[in-house]
Amino acid sequence: MSRYTGSINRKSRRLKFSLLENNKEFSKGKKRTTVPGQHGGARAKTPSEYKLQLTEKQKVALMYGLNDTQMKRFILMARKMKGSNSLNLLILLESRIDNLVYRMGFAPTRRASRQLVTHGHVLVNGKKISIPSFIVDVNSEITIKEKSKKLPVVNAIDANATRIAFVTVDVSNKSGKYIRLPERSELNPELKESFVIEYYNRII
Repeated sequence: MSRYTGSINRKSRRLKFSLLENNKEFSKGKKRTTVPGQHGGARAKTPSEYKLQLTEKQKVALMYGLNDTQMKRFILMARKMKGSNSLNLLILLESRIDNLVYRMGFAPTRRASRQLVTHGHVLVNGKKISIPSFIVDVNSEITIKEKSKKLPVVNAIDANATRIAFVTVDVSNKSGKYIRLPERSELNPELKESFVIEYYNRII
């Protein structure tokens, strides 16, 4: 199964969940109370346990831009770590380089941050990283390459934006630091990551 590259607005509306985590998919002119389709409202019914698990799996996969193979790999990695498998999964996903570039504000979406990484614009501790799924160690420095600092997407960074507490950002130098692992209270409260673990416990 390949990574989804279609309309995020459409998927957000279907899931009734902001995949961008800012509710822009539901801004004026895009807001809709039913799922897509002519008979969207009529299809609503009490979901099964499997359906709930599948929905949460889709939320996580779409939000972090993963395909099914990548999801399975992160589930297996989470199982090998100490502590809660579900929290470990979120910690691993938040520690990806493409996610941290997004969290630091160097790109407006995770898709855009993935492109920055893939095209070689991002350094981790001075070394170019072009693999979006690269797991960044705590206390690592993340920097936009000198030649890439004039890119429009990078220069659109908002110096006054509120950023998540496990990263620090030097806006003028287009650099940041992953200072600690995230806490569950700092991450999206709408995600039910335990359902994702239950979903994959069925198949791997």
